[in-house]
Amino acid sequence: MVPDDQRPYAVLDIDATLSDTSRRIHYLERKPKDWDSFFAEAKNDAVLDEGLAVATTLAADHEIVYLTGRPERLRRDTLKWLKDNGFPEGTVYMRRNTDRRAGAQMKLDRLTKLSAERPIAVLVDDDIKVCAVAEKAGYTVMRADWGLDAETQPTLFEAQEKEGRT
Repeated sequence: MVPDDQRPYAVLDIDATLSDTSRRIHYLERKPKDWDSFFAEAKNDAVLDEGLAVATTLAADHEIVYLTGRPERLRRDTLKWLKDNGFPEGTVYMRRNTDRRAGAQMKLDRLTKLSAERPIAVLVDDDIKVCAVAEKAGYTVMRADWGLDAETQPTLFEAQEKEGRT
């Protein structure tokens, strides 16, 4: 058995990968977008069963890292949501409250920092741009296609990439 401090990282996104954001996406379909309400409702998201299963399976042999585009001001609610819903323990990296970089850039920067510490076995994310950038950089990616779909629900993906909000 590999000691905990030597296990490779498994990096998991949260929104639309572990949590079902479908009940709050309507806040982003308005003009102007209602970001405060969108984020305030995050603590009420249902669990995506596939995401929980993947996280639980990966935790057996990997150090879990949650990498989310959620702003830092949601840390307390996010940690509570993960714990209350039975997700494995792990380090949570969040977007600084003022960070408006595209989700793909923000996450690639964090992956680069993490990979300097130890190997990253897999990134699990729903965002097709994040997945593409990570794969191009040489990371193994599992596309979380069980949540929102970019083709049928482009609002979240637009927010991630064009507005740097989640």
